[in-house]
Amino acid sequence: MRTFIFACVHNAGRSQMSAAFFNHLADPQRAHAISAGTQPAERVHPVVIEAMREVGIDLEGIKPQKLTQELATGAEMLITMGCGDECPYVPGLERADWPLPDPKGQGIEAVRPIREEIEHRVRSLLMEKQLLPTGSL
Repeated sequence: MRTFIFACVHNAGRSQMSAAFFNHLADPQRAHAISAGTQPAERVHPVVIEAMREVGIDLEGIKPQKLTQELATGAEMLITMGCGDECPYVPGLERADWPLPDPKGQGIEAVRPIREEIEHRVRSLLMEKQLLPTGSL
């Protein structure tokens, strides 16, 4: 099983959407995603829950978690979104940074384009890593 970690500061928006799209779209027999943050919030932003519900993904009840060295151990790739130097360094772990706007404090009209960009990036990552289920686009 290949593990991918999506990380942002509060683990309440971008990283949650990214991991949710990844787990929704990836072949579940081959890969899964975890989301985490360097300073986890108490809960996922309500507007993010609303935006993801619009596309049929339920984030209700998901609790942000701290990004730790232990969590990152064994992962294949860490995709960061704004945590910069606070993200742990894990030797041998492939890294990428997705500079996406933070949905915190934004209205649904501002969060939808962020959601769409995340879905596009996740689909591209899954295609690159050949992790889409057979017959998917």
